[in-house]
Amino acid sequence: MRPAITDEFDPPFVVIEPAGQTASFVFNVPHAGAIYPAAFLASSRLDALALRRSEDAFVDELFASVVDLGAPLMAARFPRAYLDLNREPYELDSRMFDGRLPPFANTRSMRVAGGLGTIPRIVADGQEIYAGRLPVDEALQRIEWLYKPYHRTLRQLVRRTAQTFGQSFLIDCHSMPSTSVGREEAAKADIVLGDRYGTSCTPALIDLTEKALRDLGYTVVRNKPYAGGFITEHYGEPALDRHALQVEINRAIYMDERALEKTPGFAALARDLTCAFARVIDALGGARHPRQIAAE
Repeated sequence: MRPAITDEFDPPFVVIEPAGQTASFVFNVPHAGAIYPAAFLASSRLDALALRRSEDAFVDELFASVVDLGAPLMAARFPRAYLDLNREPYELDSRMFDGRLPPFANTRSMRVAGGLGTIPRIVADGQEIYAGRLPVDEALQRIEWLYKPYHRTLRQLVRRTAQTFGQSFLIDCHSMPSTSVGREEAAKADIVLGDRYGTSCTPALIDLTEKALRDLGYTVVRNKPYAGGFITEHYGEPALDRHALQVEINRAIYMDERALEKTPGFAALARDLTCAFARVIDALGGARHPRQIAAE
C-alpha cells in the first residue's frame, strides 16, 4: 500500500503536454506546489502562510502558455517546504530525524548546513519548520514516493525530447524574493538567468533568452546570486547537446509577497514570458534539428 503521505496530492506532479511536441524544449517548475498535507501542517511550528514563504508561487501559471509553443510543462504539486526537488536526493540533516540516516546520505553539504536540504529545516526567511524531530522513515518515504518519481519523469521528458529532436533545452523556472540580505544583485534585477557559469548550456541559449527579455524591458543579470541548483547542474550536459537554464523571476513584478496574491502585473509578465520564449524556441528549438535539415 502507498504511504499515506502521498494521499493528499494524487498525482504529486503534473506534465502538461502539447497536442504535439514541436519544440526541443522542456519547461520545469519544481517549487510552485501549494498542496499542504494536514499531517505536515500539524507537525510544523509555523502556520500555512509562513510555510508558503518558500513557494515559487504561481510560477507554473506564469509559464502555462509555453505548452501552446509546442513544449511540455512539468510542475510539482507538493510544496518545497515539504520536499525540495532542486537538491540531491539525500541531502539530509541528521539532527532533524529520529533514527539513523543511510550511510550514503550527504549530511555535510552547504545547503544542509543552511537548513535547506532535500527535507528543509527552515523556510525561506529562516524560520524553523518543525516542532520536533521527524521519523527518519518518513523522510525516506518522501524521497521514494515524491522525489524519485518526479526526477524519473523529468529525465524521461528530456531523453524523449533529445531523441526526437537531436537536442534538448530544459528551462528550470523559479521565482526569487524582491529583497534578500546580501543579495543586492537579485534585488536590482527583474530576472536572473543561471547557467552554472557557462557549464550547463550552450551560450546561445542564455544569450538569446537574455536578449529576448531585455528587448521587452526587463533588467536581466547572470548567475548572481543564482547560478542554478541541482537540476540545472545535473540535467545540463552541453557535450551531449542537452542544455539546462535556470530562470529566477523577481516576485515583486507579479505578486504581493506578503499576502501571496497576484497583482495586476501578473498577466503582463505571463504574456512577456511567452513572447520571449517563443523567440528563443524559434531560434533554437523548432520541429527539426539543424543537423536533420542539413542532411536532407
